[in-house]
Amino acid sequence: MNDVTEAKKLTPADFATDQEVRWCPGCGDYAILKCMQRTLPEMGVRPENTVFVSGIGCSSRFPYYMATYGFHTIHGRAPAIATGLKLANPALDVWVITGDGDALSIGGNHTLHAIRRNVDLNILLFNNEIYGLTKGQYSPTSRVGTRSPSTPFGSVDQPLKPLAFALGANARFIARTIDTALQHMPGIFKRAYAHKGASFVEIFQNCIVYNDAVYAPFTEKAVAADTQLLLEHGKPMIWGKARDKGLRLNRDTLALEVVTLGEDGVTEADVLVHDETNRMIAHLLVEMAFPEFPVALGVLYCDPAPTYEAAIAEQTQTLAASRGVADFDALLRRGQTWTVS
Repeated sequence: MNDVTEAKKLTPADFATDQEVRWCPGCGDYAILKCMQRTLPEMGVRPENTVFVSGIGCSSRFPYYMATYGFHTIHGRAPAIATGLKLANPALDVWVITGDGDALSIGGNHTLHAIRRNVDLNILLFNNEIYGLTKGQYSPTSRVGTRSPSTPFGSVDQPLKPLAFALGANARFIARTIDTALQHMPGIFKRAYAHKGASFVEIFQNCIVYNDAVYAPFTEKAVAADTQLLLEHGKPMIWGKARDKGLRLNRDTLALEVVTLGEDGVTEADVLVHDETNRMIAHLLVEMAFPEFPVALGVLYCDPAPTYEAAIAEQTQTLAASRGVADFDALLRRGQTWTVS
């Protein structure tokens, strides 16, 4: 007779390794790591079914600290390796950990195609707007005027917007959160995990050494209520300490505008209600420029579509049914062959 043993309920400690966590003191990566270790058991996932894949950069140390399977791969190639992994074993939960330089510079091509194909990967991009590991050079997301060893007189490049990039690659799920938002971040991780297809999450992450406080104007507690728009599907886009600021769509210009409730006859009925399936509004939210507009946080867009690995599996099954099971030995011996003695 077999005894059925109920699976042990896991805790954050079950997802933490014995490795010393080695980031600069005060780095935002610590908070993201702790949040992930805390959130995974809440989602009921199993370490043996979970894989973290990273490229190169400070964020890419992540797999060493997760008691799951993991690969620390090469610069920019984490999405490609994660895609192969998901195709080989679609039952695995695959997370890609990357940074703004790793994913959007040398890895831009791989990131684009993982999103375009809609591979069921959870891609977390730690955006600190700088190259931290290689000592502070400017990155694809650094702002105009950023002074660094590679731009000593200030960058003249126009920065790339990660979520705009993802939408341009036909992303079906984009979201945004902050490394210190320990109440907000778990919900974003859970939504990304629940989404079937490529989920792309930008995390504003502070590099305390090379780009400290770059996000402070909208992340500090004293200003957060007036500078952050926390999006919820089906809820009006309202923010502010007094909950009196809202977003309205100007019907003439088809552009967003900030309105104040109670002024000029504006009521809550005039404010846009967040519909995370509306791709056009998602584009407008991504393009909002701070400080003229608040920074939109949460799930900006979610509209699932068939995944790449499901399509590949279906195609393979169809071919197998029509052609029969392939004979690998016959394939190797087909055509001209040589015998080496």
